[in-house]
Amino acid sequence: MTIHTEIPQVAGQKPATVHPLWLRLAHWLNALAVLIMVTSGWQIYNASPLFDFDFPSTVTLGGWLGGAIQWHFAGMWLFGFNGLFYLLMNILTGRMKRKFWPLTPRGIFNDLRAALRGKLQHNDLRHYNMVQRAAYVFVMFDGIVLVLSGLVVWKSVQFPLLRELMGGYDTARYVHFLAMASLVGFVVLHLIMVALVPKTLIAMIRGR
Repeated sequence: MTIHTEIPQVAGQKPATVHPLWLRLAHWLNALAVLIMVTSGWQIYNASPLFDFDFPSTVTLGGWLGGAIQWHFAGMWLFGFNGLFYLLMNILTGRMKRKFWPLTPRGIFNDLRAALRGKLQHNDLRHYNMVQRAAYVFVMFDGIVLVLSGLVVWKSVQFPLLRELMGGYDTARYVHFLAMASLVGFVVLHLIMVALVPKTLIAMIRGR
């Protein structure tokens, strides 16, 4: 089980940095991009539903199909470039290996069991437990799937190989929808965890 104890602070010394500035900027830009893309995407979905339901207009962005597409494209560029910046910075700074590895099924199971029993500690925010690592790695992979399936839905003719790998245009639409649903699910769980451990929000704003 991954439990970290809080490191005592020396008098007169600033608290250790939990999140560097570049990470905090990428986080909040990504939050904005996701909000724009999801709500405008729901409006686009309503124009040609995949399933037997629509999203209420009160939670959609754009007002109509054309407006929603414009918002979606605006959010798309922000999401894509910000996501690329986030991945590159994680790799170049060594944060990817330092924060998200090692990652093992047994470790995930043990930490998940501890979390469900209310025994998983969050004293040192600089370290991620196995459940957090798995969730963040998953959402990074999910973001890549969102971008690739979105390219097929947007420019199917221009990306024939990608379209075939996705199983065709219609299948790509389902892949894109399910990836979106997974992202929304992650956001909901993320917000619940922030509510349970409020100091994580402070660290993402102030860096400490």
